[in-house]
Amino acid sequence: MGLLDEAGKIAGAFAAVEAAEKVDPEAGLLTKGVAAIAGFEGAGKLESMIEKKDDEKQEDAGNAQATDDTNPQA
Repeated sequence: MGLLDEAGKIAGAFAAVEAAEKVDPEAGLLTKGVAAIAGFEGAGKLESMIEKKDDEKQEDAGNAQATDDTNPQA
């Protein structure tokens, strides 16, 4: 995991805490802590999902290129 991956997770945690405070201005420490953990984990899962989809697109593009090279049209 790179530094940018961790920064994304921290940003997710911060955004979740801010959202919890907007919903409940009197939110306690426990609520903010749970929101921070959920935001941190959620951002990590989202990044993993996006990376997986990007990898699949690259594989599909590579397979399409290989198919085009092996099947020349008249």
